[in-house]
Amino acid sequence: MSASAFPLSGRIALVTGASRGIGRAGALALAQAGAHVVAVARTQGALEELDDEIQAVGGERPTLVPMDIAEGDGLDQLGLALHQRFGRLDVLLHAAAILGPLTPVSHLEPSHWDKVMAVNATATYRLIRSMERLLRVSPAGRAIFLTTGRVVRPRAFWGPYGASKAAMEAIVRTWADELEKTSIRAVLLDPGTMRTKMRAEAMPGEDPLTVTHPSEIGPLIVELAQSDLGLPKQPVLFSDWKAACRS
Repeated sequence: MSASAFPLSGRIALVTGASRGIGRAGALALAQAGAHVVAVARTQGALEELDDEIQAVGGERPTLVPMDIAEGDGLDQLGLALHQRFGRLDVLLHAAAILGPLTPVSHLEPSHWDKVMAVNATATYRLIRSMERLLRVSPAGRAIFLTTGRVVRPRAFWGPYGASKAAMEAIVRTWADELEKTSIRAVLLDPGTMRTKMRAEAMPGEDPLTVTHPSEIGPLIVELAQSDLGLPKQPVLFSDWKAACRS
């Protein structure tokens, strides 16, 4: 098989939220493209299932990291472990997130707010803090962060999720601007509506077969991992990319 079939051969790709949904789809796609995937998720069993799937499609056996990204010290330790084992990081796909309760802002419990912000916003900062040095060693470090339309289109009862993702976007855009003169590039990716557990939690009456399967976004993630990206003024929309592929 030609080298072009494995465009990410030899590259190290860290994927958060790798055990399900878009994170899992991204991990599989990156592995199929030749990358060595470092898969992060909370559940050991789900990570082991991902390991089996990656090997079943011919990918290199991944490195499995069971951890909660809300634990910032764990992300620091992960950065040190990656430095010791690989010396660099080429691709960062940050897909981990939680929905939180869908409730009026005035009814929201402080503990629920804190948890959503910890996972969706604070963990983004801690991840960047831990991984920037490793991405700088790569000749072309690429960081992909999943966002949502709720940032620009707030909706009743989605307060903590939308606010936490808005904070995440601000963090990523600020960081990208700081790295303008380096080889690292960051991008915000809006997947739109996809058949994930989070979507099912938010829309329990929806027929999942009417919603796009996460596997469809895998090729776009691989493309972004290789692209000469500019500063993320606007998120990349999966729907636009899909339409362009059809035209």
